[in-house]
Amino acid sequence: MLTRKLPPLQRVLLKVSAQAASHLASQKYDVIVVGGGHAGTEAAAAAARVGAETLLITQKIQTIGALSCNPSLGGVGKGHLVKEVDALDGLCGRAGDWAGIHFSILNRSKGPAVWGPRAQMDRERYRHFIQSELLSTPRLTVVEGSVEDLLTAEPNPDEAGHHRVIGIRLVDRSHPILASSVVLTTGTFLSGSLFMGQTTSPGGRIGDPPSCAGLSHTLREKLALKVGRLRTGTPPRIVKDSVDFSLAQIQAPDKQPTPFSFMNSHTRCKPEEQLPCYLTYTTPGVEKVVTESLHLNCHIKEDAKGPRYCPSIESRVMRFPGRRHQVWLEPEGLDSDLIYPQGLSMTMPPDIQLRLIREIPPLHRAEIHTPGYGVQYDFVCPTQLTPALQVKRTQGLFLAGQINGTTGYEEAAAQGLWAGVNAGRFALCLPPVTLSRTESYIGVLIDDLVSRGVTEPYRMFTSRAEFRTSLRPDNADLRLTLRGFEDVGCVSSWRHQEAVRVRDGLKDAFVALQSLARSAPRWKEKLGNVGISDTKSGIMNGSDLLQYKDVSFEMLADAFPECLSPFMEFSQRLKIEAVYRPHCELQRREIERIQREEGMSLPQDLDYLSLKVSLSQEVREILDRARPSTLGAATRLPGITPAAIVNLLSFVQRTGDMRERQAHRRHREQKETEEEPALCASSVSLPQ
Repeated sequence: MLTRKLPPLQRVLLKVSAQAASHLASQKYDVIVVGGGHAGTEAAAAAARVGAETLLITQKIQTIGALSCNPSLGGVGKGHLVKEVDALDGLCGRAGDWAGIHFSILNRSKGPAVWGPRAQMDRERYRHFIQSELLSTPRLTVVEGSVEDLLTAEPNPDEAGHHRVIGIRLVDRSHPILASSVVLTTGTFLSGSLFMGQTTSPGGRIGDPPSCAGLSHTLREKLALKVGRLRTGTPPRIVKDSVDFSLAQIQAPDKQPTPFSFMNSHTRCKPEEQLPCYLTYTTPGVEKVVTESLHLNCHIKEDAKGPRYCPSIESRVMRFPGRRHQVWLEPEGLDSDLIYPQGLSMTMPPDIQLRLIREIPPLHRAEIHTPGYGVQYDFVCPTQLTPALQVKRTQGLFLAGQINGTTGYEEAAAQGLWAGVNAGRFALCLPPVTLSRTESYIGVLIDDLVSRGVTEPYRMFTSRAEFRTSLRPDNADLRLTLRGFEDVGCVSSWRHQEAVRVRDGLKDAFVALQSLARSAPRWKEKLGNVGISDTKSGIMNGSDLLQYKDVSFEMLADAFPECLSPFMEFSQRLKIEAVYRPHCELQRREIERIQREEGMSLPQDLDYLSLKVSLSQEVREILDRARPSTLGAATRLPGITPAAIVNLLSFVQRTGDMRERQAHRRHREQKETEEEPALCASSVSLPQ
């Protein structure tokens, strides 16, 4: 995968664009995808993999796959999404392995369930890889254009909805382009505005115009969708040679890069070729510049909600005065002369930006290549979508990415893939598919959006998943690839075969481990001084032993080479699986129990604040305020923990059994009372 050559993109892009333009009006497509960002590229590729004839329309072909803001991929929670997109045969994981220049696993001091695979990207390599993949995808056509309007017709009476999408109309094109379904992935371009100081201009990214105003008007007026406004921002790009890295803390990458893709055993960037990142901090001078320039900053005064977890430096200073804030100095590519200062998103005038960054020691002589700026854009409230990411009111219209109120490449890619899958299936008259939050982070993401909505840009965290010990980065292929091939239709046969090989190999390895049964003293004799208690009784097998922190699969394979050496390629996965297996089994039973009882009614007279059950005060207040009608509705409330749901389920079942017994007893007593007078009456002699 990593050794193949990329085609000369300039020539291929021009060829595809020219060919497609001449056939747009005469051909009906199954799926049209609008937008070439992370959501759009995954949506177009997924729809084509499902078997749909797909058209991707983007304002600039050369910016397809561009990393518009941070030159990185993955992270805590976000890395889980990248692994799951890859398990479903998506693009971003393999692109990350091709373009990565600094790989690290975040949260490594914690359990593997919350590890965060992350990598700095070479912007140009990433963009070239995505474009090459798209342009070599069967059934996918890519053209430049700006969409002016959606074409609609009367809905299919057999399906829910007030409208049916039948295609799109491009700006300055008289002929419509017809399709059975449309996926909108407009990112920050939907009625986008750029902010810098007191200057405002239309646009979704610096140098690019916003989407046509007609599209936003269609969503609001013709389709009657509830549309809101969100904001985000980006830092200035700094000239690398003007930074004094000796005044910052060097952050080295992992010595051995860990690939994102399950199909890759190594990354394109060799371990010794990786570039370092650097850590520095803001100073009181930064806070002084922010407070003195607030009157010159229109973006920060706007009502539109910004991201809580990636806020601008102005927002951070205002929210946490007197605090020192981290700033990461990240390379933009192997040959790039620019540095990305993560943590310094700002929208003040360019001269004030320069003053601010020079208050940070390593940047005391820094020069700005491109100033930072803010973006405001329209989003569609995602509670108007089904779990297939289709608009409830409009048949055949799907939305993905920042248009749904999320932030981040990974969240956009995950939605794009799933919207593309369902748009393709809709066009091919196949039923929609959904992902449960018990089986994937993608399921958690989509369920959070469509059932809870957003009040600020949504970002994925591991804490959002109730069953995260089961939803680990290492097992995304076993959770999703087989289903993606058999039920969804978006996974290639060669990836499916590899997933089956891995699944069967892990099963055989555990059979071999469980065949190695010994007492604790015998194990200590065999392995040396491992942390098994001398008082440990009973027989332990190799799988049990792997649960000990100081026992590795390599140790067991050295002791039993004939039995275990064939499975060395799975050593880390076997260790992780063994550690989590008892927890996953308990969690699996809880999942099955909750799934069985998801429709259980919750009595509306429950006094959650004084309920005699183990619930935190925060959970009690959430339940009391929301008054969920069913257990399933309770699980989807933000702040409700898995433990709370299990305890609530047990209480309601116990209370229900007690109420049933009481009702049965009252019924029996009433029946006996009714029968007693009748018996008495039959025994009395009537007068003659």
